[in-house]
Amino acid sequence: YKYEFCPFHNVTQHEQTFRWNAYSGILGIWHEWEIDNNTFVGMWMREGDSCETKSRQTKVHLVCGKSNKLAYVSEPSTCVYSLTFETPLVCHPHSLLVYPTLTEALQRKWDEAEQLLYDELITDQGYKKILKEIFEEAGLLKGTEENEVEKQSKKVTLEFDTVEKCSKEYKQLSEEIKKLRVLLGQHGIAYTGNSGE
Repeated sequence: YKYEFCPFHNVTQHEQTFRWNAYSGILGIWHEWEIDNNTFVGMWMREGDSCETKSRQTKVHLVCGKSNKLAYVSEPSTCVYSLTFETPLVCHPHSLLVYPTLTEALQRKWDEAEQLLYDELITDQGYKKILKEIFEEAGLLKGTEENEVEKQSKKVTLEFDTVEKCSKEYKQLSEEIKKLRVLLGQHGIAYTGNSGE
């Protein structure tokens, strides 16, 4: 077999034989990081080609090496693959730490969680829940479907603490609508909206 690993994209496998039905397909598409103890421990590539009743998936382990190369491939269980990828990018002892890759806002959120845990205001389980939320917000982990739906509904609903904020938002949206109407007019597109909008 010939394996190809495209970080943050996919993993493919190509059978190097002349059989009429030689397998060539996707072993996984970039999904999320596996994070343990504030460290990136692997890349999960999921939702690959179907295999019996499930989809193929691959965990890629990153290890220090002189050049970028796939060093080892195995199939620990049916249709679940394990790849070892050597790269000089992870040779520094801190290169796989999660914290430095986060925005300042998320680092602050993490610092606050650490303090709450230290002050025993939250449990270890509560701390892990906050960390998971931070990693999801940073795009390192996929949220559950429920979380995604919740996020989408939050985006749609506009809530305002004060009338002033509501008025300000209304003015901005009104200006935006005016600009869009002008733009539509420039392109000869008729605007059909009721005056109540």
